[in-house]
Amino acid sequence: MFVGPAYQPGAALIQRRAQAHTSEAAPSRGVGRCGEEAMPLYIALVSYTDRGMQAVRESPRRLDQAKAQLAEMGGRFQAVYMTMGAHDLVFVYEAPDDAVAARFTLGLGLLGNVRTTTMKAFPEAAYREIIASLG
Repeated sequence: MFVGPAYQPGAALIQRRAQAHTSEAAPSRGVGRCGEEAMPLYIALVSYTDRGMQAVRESPRRLDQAKAQLAEMGGRFQAVYMTMGAHDLVFVYEAPDDAVAARFTLGLGLLGNVRTTTMKAFPEAAYREIIASLG
């Protein structure tokens, strides 16, 4: 278990997660923070390849490069989690459209350090609208 300067007690983490999950969800296209237009949201399940695992100490630097690359493409990371289980990392990010999201994750794969499974995520408001449209 990591217990260093960046470690925060579980209660604070739970409180932050609760705030994030109970905040009012914006539709997939609409007005976001401070009048910004909300972009589509994507969740990528990321697994290290053998090559990526051999160079895992360089992973934080590669993550910074990925964040910069996505920003150049007009997107932004909302969250990054290191996970235990079937996947090593989870990225939550926004991109202007599906084509940009695809280029971004394909570009990550081309580097050979990770494999990704990417899902488009619909916020609660869009989910409710989609279900209501079923009739």
